Amino acid sequence: MATTSNAAATDRRRAPATREAILRATLTLLAEEGTGALSNRRIAAEAGISLGSLTYHVPSQAVLLRESLLLYVNEEVERLEAIAAALRARNPSPAEVAAEVEGMLARPTGGPGPLAELELHLQAARDPELQDASRRCFAAYDAFAADALRSLGVPDPERHAGAVVALIVGLGLRRLGTAAADSAAVTDALLTYLRGALAG
Repeated sequence: MATTSNAAATDRRRAPATREAILRATLTLLAEEGTGALSNRRIAAEAGISLGSLTYHVPSQAVLLRESLLLYVNEEVERLEAIAAALRARNPSPAEVAAEVEGMLARPTGGPGPLAELELHLQAARDPELQDASRRCFAAYDAFAADALRSLGVPDPERHAGAVVALIVGLGLRRLGTAAADSAAVTDALLTYLRGALAG
């Protein structure tokens, strides 16, 4: 009896780490092979756990995808907030902000990164259960963009935030699809928008 209780206590302590391993394995497979790779067997193998452990921790594919998206978004927002804080400390010019965005877009895309996020948003377009997570993701990006625009003195930053996010996401998608890193085009596009917003 004591042995069973000890085993159960150990399982409870390991549960958060196991769940995170499952979500990270999902993001890795999404980035490498897309949603077609997401069989329970593949995810369990990538996470280094048993198939039974996977089904115990994650009851459905919708939950798996939603929580994977939120894990990615939470870490991405934390990263963006650190960048925004560093920019605010420097009192940046529009050119500095544009250069920072270019640096963000140019980061390595292998592993669980922008490609995994794109796969998750595409899946949300097909699965209403994922749409709330997708909305929360873009709301977080909008909040970051509004904060950056406010630090530049752009009037009514919340009104412009969605357009800036759409511009950055579109440029990121173009980079992913073409494998072309045209930093000048990214900087020019963002500066054009920022100058118009400041003038307005």
